[in-house]
Amino acid sequence: MTLWHEHRLLIDGALVAASSGRTFTSINPATEEPVAEAADATIEDTERAIAAARRAFDTTEWSRNVEFRVRCLRQLRHAILDNLEPMRALLVAEVGAPVSSTSGPQLEAPLAVIEWYADFVESFDFVEDLGDREAFGIMSHRWIEKEGAGVVGAITAYNYPIQLALAKLAPALAAGCTVILKGAPDTPLINLALGRLIAEATDFPAGVINVLTSPDPAVGALLTTHSDVDVVSFTGSTPVGRAIMAAASTTLKRVFLELGGKSAFVLLDDGDPALAAMFCAFAAVSHSGQGCAITSRLVVPRARFDEVVDQTRGMLSGVAYGDPTDAANMMGPLISRRQREKVAGYVDRAVAEGAEAIVGGRIPEHLPKGFYYEPTLIVGASEDSEIAQDELFGPVLVVLPHDGDDDAIRIANNSIFGLSGSVVSPDRDRAMRVARAVRCGTMSVNGGLYYGPDAPFGGCKQSGFGREMGAAGLQEFLELKTFAEPTT
Repeated sequence: MTLWHEHRLLIDGALVAASSGRTFTSINPATEEPVAEAADATIEDTERAIAAARRAFDTTEWSRNVEFRVRCLRQLRHAILDNLEPMRALLVAEVGAPVSSTSGPQLEAPLAVIEWYADFVESFDFVEDLGDREAFGIMSHRWIEKEGAGVVGAITAYNYPIQLALAKLAPALAAGCTVILKGAPDTPLINLALGRLIAEATDFPAGVINVLTSPDPAVGALLTTHSDVDVVSFTGSTPVGRAIMAAASTTLKRVFLELGGKSAFVLLDDGDPALAAMFCAFAAVSHSGQGCAITSRLVVPRARFDEVVDQTRGMLSGVAYGDPTDAANMMGPLISRRQREKVAGYVDRAVAEGAEAIVGGRIPEHLPKGFYYEPTLIVGASEDSEIAQDELFGPVLVVLPHDGDDDAIRIANNSIFGLSGSVVSPDRDRAMRVARAVRCGTMSVNGGLYYGPDAPFGGCKQSGFGREMGAAGLQEFLELKTFAEPTT
């Protein structure tokens, strides 16, 4: 069956083939079969997209007409809703996400991000009055106008392509910016499908949104160095984030980086081990562990270590995984053979160094096709080992013992990352003390869920800086201009 999809780029309001005519193949990670071909954007295509975005920002009413921006955002939301089922099928085929996840963060939940920003800027005060003040003998009235920051290069990862695209597009467009969206080469078709909906079902002016796909790193790199790009918003790995930050420094671009994580789930000695086991097991297998905010380190009291491990083993052993089109499966494949080899390498090296995979740790024999890896539980690893320190992006949970609250805080903070975290204790004051001491951008207390279009998301340390979503997400794409005129 041929899936509904789009293979063309969106440049300057038109759906076009790559200037070279070249395409590349999107692979279904569950079957290892081709999904479809996607246009392979060239440097020339990228330069055209940047020029279109620059012209649309500089010479049209887009950046100054809030009412028009709100209307276009709502049109985009309705266009996705009108094509929800074909988008769902395409996501499952290209991303390998379980179909059950598309009713949540993979597809339907992010639609609220568009609506939230449309509502927010409809009543947002883009002008802030500072009143009158005398300076150097002159009495002046002063005010601030908040303007779109300009042309945005938005570069997204493969794991949640709709969520990541809309979390960048919605606030940037609401602020009055124009955007070049560069999707991950592993999942080009879903980004190109967004481009098709924008071109055919909305009133976005030509050049306001451009969508590019290519496996060529030079395409994304140009967005980070081109003098006509004002802001780079990137979601992906920390090594690539470092390179982007360095590249953007040549033109002093504003940079937003949402990078890796190795988040800790801290169970205190009075906490519920069943709650910890359930949450961590679910997180570990959520989209096969391909999520930056997943709590992939379970930090538990040494005296309760065996008890917690037993409960977690039971949870992970019962996870249904396989064909992502089957709603009974909680977990599908990893995105590629390369990613599976990376995850397997980490586990194999950990076991060789003395750790134990008490659940999983192998490529499943009963799934010969597809990039599957078993849900895996690791014990006996050092807190400083690579499997406890590096972001794997796979269904692997590492359990580490702690010797009290302060030791748990130390272990949680023993990471270059600072994206997310969790703590469980019936003593709220105690839980909050630990939660506030862990350096991270988001924190769950006793199972609370922070996700929502109004909740800022991002990290500290080498998990990046800046925030997506919420009022803070809009600020990433605004410039402040201060005005003054003499009072009469």
